[in-house]
Amino acid sequence: MTKPYLKPLALAVSLALSLAACGKQEANNDQAAPAKPSTAAAAAAAPVAKKSVFDVSELDPNINACQDFNGFVSAKWVAANPIPDDRTRWGAFDQLAENSLNTQHDIVDEANKGADSAKPGSIEQKIGWLYRSGMDEAAINKAGFDPLKPQLEQIAGLKNTADIVSYIDQRFSQGDKQVFDFGSSPDFQDAKMQIGYANESGLGLPTKDYYTKPDYKNLRDAYVVYIAKSLQLTGVAEADAKKQADDVLKFETELAAASLSPVDARDPKNQYHFVSVKDADKVTPHFDWAKFFTAQGVTIDKGFSLSQPKFFAQFDKMLASTPVAQWQAYLRFHAIDGAANYLSQDFQDARFAFYGETLSGQPKQKPRWKRVLGSVNGSVGEALGQLYVNKVFKPEAKQRAEVLVDNVRNALKTRIENLDWMSAETKAKAIAKWNTFLPKIGYPEKWRDWSGLEIKPDSYFANAEAAGKFNYQYDLAKIGKPTDRKDWSMTPQTVNAYYNPTDNTINFPAAILQPPFFDADADDAINYGGIGAVIGHEASHGFDDQGSQFDGEGNNKNWWTKDDSEKFVARTDKLVKQFDDYTPLKDKPDLHVNGKLTLGENIADLGGLNVAYDALHTALKTQPGSTDQKVDGYSADQRFFLSWARVWRGSVREKQAVVYLNSDPHAPAMLRAIGAPSNMEAFAAAFQCKPGDAMVRSTDKQVKIW
Repeated sequence: MTKPYLKPLALAVSLALSLAACGKQEANNDQAAPAKPSTAAAAAAAPVAKKSVFDVSELDPNINACQDFNGFVSAKWVAANPIPDDRTRWGAFDQLAENSLNTQHDIVDEANKGADSAKPGSIEQKIGWLYRSGMDEAAINKAGFDPLKPQLEQIAGLKNTADIVSYIDQRFSQGDKQVFDFGSSPDFQDAKMQIGYANESGLGLPTKDYYTKPDYKNLRDAYVVYIAKSLQLTGVAEADAKKQADDVLKFETELAAASLSPVDARDPKNQYHFVSVKDADKVTPHFDWAKFFTAQGVTIDKGFSLSQPKFFAQFDKMLASTPVAQWQAYLRFHAIDGAANYLSQDFQDARFAFYGETLSGQPKQKPRWKRVLGSVNGSVGEALGQLYVNKVFKPEAKQRAEVLVDNVRNALKTRIENLDWMSAETKAKAIAKWNTFLPKIGYPEKWRDWSGLEIKPDSYFANAEAAGKFNYQYDLAKIGKPTDRKDWSMTPQTVNAYYNPTDNTINFPAAILQPPFFDADADDAINYGGIGAVIGHEASHGFDDQGSQFDGEGNNKNWWTKDDSEKFVARTDKLVKQFDDYTPLKDKPDLHVNGKLTLGENIADLGGLNVAYDALHTALKTQPGSTDQKVDGYSADQRFFLSWARVWRGSVREKQAVVYLNSDPHAPAMLRAIGAPSNMEAFAAAFQCKPGDAMVRSTDKQVKIW
């Protein structure tokens, strides 16, 4: 299930970042999918590195660090590292993700070669056979869309509202979600227990604005062309396909009108609406929730979250009034679109032509092995992660990371205790929440059991369906049970990190605990500016505009005094204004960053960098003379900020950048490199910047929160 309140460090940057899929639709790893989700004393006191791990030749001496810090650190690198044709962006995250992919490629190749002789039912065999079936391009192309025909025939047989409802119930039970989303998550009011959540979904374009704003008419037209092409590939006549495509766009436009904007979706009040089954039926009198839950094999006792009542009321209205033929067109297209990556190449090409080229500006599809590896990650990602950890993640790395986490967390606690704008009453509750943080490093303590999943060596589509159903049922089985805070929502091979406010955990997968984030050979300044700031970022999410609405148990409760809450909002409003003023695309000067949409990440960047800086100086106090000692001509403070900016170096294709600006809660990477440092006196002091320099904000414009 999509959990919109999870707080990942960055937008998913490669197919390695996909979470466990709930259905075959979710393994969309080639195209940019439409929006529907960062060493205590012993390690810190390690000797200064004997060799440099930061290549200062990459710095551009022709750019003034006080005017354009991102350009100073990254312009030369970006110029020398163009975006590969099979990507929409390229940077430090992407390079590390590519390394992870190559490691995973070796693992799945080895699993494929040994699958037939592997222990029956082992993860090695399942991974090997799944990968083999996806790489059998000849068999997949020969099958065409034959695997999808039973579902298309089922859609063709729908005659009335009751049939449509039964179809939705049945497809959900197979892990193939229709129109909306359903899954488990902690109860916002009793986070120790898991309940069911029904959430809006069902759109093929990035946000609701794409359906109505004149700026996106060309994209709407291209979307209709793609819909028609998809239908034609299954034998629908051209004229009929065009009519059905128009119907699909009209259908989705009605859904979009009742859907949340990306900004509204960030408000926890819009993600939780607990109802009894009886009361849910009042919202959707044409959709029987008890029948739906029976079909899913789920027992709902007191109730569940019908998270967006407005959306579900519109869904019900359309069940009653939208012509069956229009429903069929919508369901038919989404069946094709969801299965495209598992059908013959013409389906994959059609999907890429819209989502990859037209929407995102990506020149070429990823090679097949990457696309199939994306499916493996989406289907059995944690199983692959188990093999990944065994191959590359050493216990010492986990131990060092644990020490860093402790050091940075302690710095956050000190900052909270010393805030001059927060009352003692609210501070006490903030510290209580801090005390319940659960850091998770590298990989799960207990691996998932995959024994119920049957994978065959010769049927890619069937394997995807089986995995979709298996993962969906695994998720639903949590409903009505205690929340397990040790569960993970990312795989170990994911180059990312996240905070989850509903269980108050900070999570750092194995793959991010590598250079440029963490390097055992690096001096403290480099590591604290990298992984230290990542740790601080995730911990600060517990106190951003969303995280601050949850207590230490994960419950959506107010723990602020009215006066402190008003002071917090006044400070965060200044950060909204700062990012609203950024216009990152030279050719689109009227397109601004959305400060409200990106507020949570910007708070976490600012808090995380400040906390990591404090933790660095706590560590340096144990190393006499280290504060002033230079490496490659740069002081510890300078290297700290250089390391931070290096993490965010990169570039993105303009079309993809537009999609991100409209839908992504993260600001563009180049702005993250400069946004937080520009609010810190420590940065100005480190680089001897002066008032009036672009990287120096006047006192009244500086943002200080945590």
